[in-house]
Amino acid sequence: MSMPFYVAPEQIMKDRADYARKGIARGKALIAIQYSAGIAIVAENPSNTLRKISEIYDRIAFAGVGKYNEFDQLRVSGVRAADLKGYQYSRIDVDARSLANQYAQILGQIFTHEMKPLEVEILVAEVADEASKDQLFHIFYDGTVLDERKFCVLGGDSDAIYSRMKESPLLAHLDTALLADVVQLCRNALSGPDRQLPIEECEIAILNRSGDRRAFTRLDDTEVNALVQG
Repeated sequence: MSMPFYVAPEQIMKDRADYARKGIARGKALIAIQYSAGIAIVAENPSNTLRKISEIYDRIAFAGVGKYNEFDQLRVSGVRAADLKGYQYSRIDVDARSLANQYAQILGQIFTHEMKPLEVEILVAEVADEASKDQLFHIFYDGTVLDERKFCVLGGDSDAIYSRMKESPLLAHLDTALLADVVQLCRNALSGPDRQLPIEECEIAILNRSGDRRAFTRLDDTEVNALVQG
């Protein structure tokens, strides 16, 4: 009887992490950023039908990068969990923090126990009545959760995009920044120095701090053109 090969747990975890990171790096990036009237999410997305940004609940948005079928399954499970909690208790009991924790548990369980990790990074964002209470949760493929401030970057080439964002003087004035300003900033950061991201490949949604129950709005092509060119 032959003995099975021994592989150290550290090596298994490293291989899984490398596999997930390579899959995510092949995807297009997205940026979520606070501004004077709420939170804007700007994604590079060549598809006209497959959406990377969606509504989860009244004031909560979801965004994902990596394998579409994998992060879309997570989106659907989040919608169901939010609807169930809102029905059983109250709509105000549904918050981004609890959803982010659920997603972290799911991703961590799969990363640790399944043969193949999910090749995704996801964002759960919630807009509040005050900017200081906005929530941006960045959840990684292994279940790690980061509570981001001002902005966060997900997906391929995130380090370079993050650096371009940090260089902008606009970050010091996000509390007064207009939507057009932050959209242009995100578009420039996603484009990089060697190209310009086409307007038709920008997917943009906002969480509006208007006080209305439902805060999520997806911008259509006409509105995106007006923002970028106006």
